[in-house]
Amino acid sequence: MGMKIASLEDEPAEAALIRQILGEAGHVCMTFRRSRELLLHLREENFDLLLLDWQMPDLSGKEVLMWVRANLDRRVPVMFLTCRNAEEDVIEGLAAGADDYMLKPVRRGELLARTQSLLRRAYPDPAAGGEHVKLADYVIDCAARTVAHRARPLRLTPKEFDLTVLLFRNEGRIVSRDHIVAAVWGRELSQLSRTIDTHISRVRSKLALHPEHGLRLQPVYTLGYRLELTGGER
Repeated sequence: MGMKIASLEDEPAEAALIRQILGEAGHVCMTFRRSRELLLHLREENFDLLLLDWQMPDLSGKEVLMWVRANLDRRVPVMFLTCRNAEEDVIEGLAAGADDYMLKPVRRGELLARTQSLLRRAYPDPAAGGEHVKLADYVIDCAARTVAHRARPLRLTPKEFDLTVLLFRNEGRIVSRDHIVAAVWGRELSQLSRTIDTHISRVRSKLALHPEHGLRLQPVYTLGYRLELTGGER
C-alpha cells in the first residue's frame, strides 16, 4: 500500500532522486524546499512519514522535528537524511525525537529499506496478528515463548527471550538502552550496561544473527542496538 511521504530537501537533484525512488516503490512523495513551507502544510494535511534534511536555508531539520513532536498529535515517523555524520549529531537528532538517521548521498536500496522498516513499524498490518513475529527464517511464538530458526528450536533464558522479542518487534529501529532496561528488567533497574551487553552477546550467539541468516544486530554508538534485515523481504 502506497504511503504519503514529505521530503524536506533544498537541493533539486537530490529531491528529484528521493521522489523518483519512493514514487517507483508506489508511494506519493511531496518535496519541500523550505522548512516553513513544510510546516504550513503540516498544519493542514497529514503525512505518513517525514524525511528531513538537517541543514536548510531557513529552519534546520532539527527545529522542524521539534515543532512536529510538540504540535502534532499523530506520532508520525521521522528520518533525517543528512551529510552530518559526527557522533554528536546522530545522538542530537535521535534525542530530539527522530526515528532513524541516514547519511547522504542517498542510496536507493538503503532509502527503501529504512523507509519500509519505519512504515511497517508505525503502521503494522492488522492481519499479521501479535502472537507470532517472523523475520528472515526466524519465528517467535509469543504465547508459547519459543524461538525457532528454520524450524529448529532455540533455547533461550526468559530474559534472553524478552530481549529477542523486543529487538524483533523493532526491526530497523534503534532500541535504546533505557528502553531495553524498562522492557526486559523493569524500570527500577538503571545501571545495567554490562548486563545488557552480555545478554545482547548471548542472543546474537544463540540465534546466530549473522548476515548470511538474513539479520544483523548492530550496536549504535552509545545509544543502543538495531536489528537489521540484510537481504530480501520477510
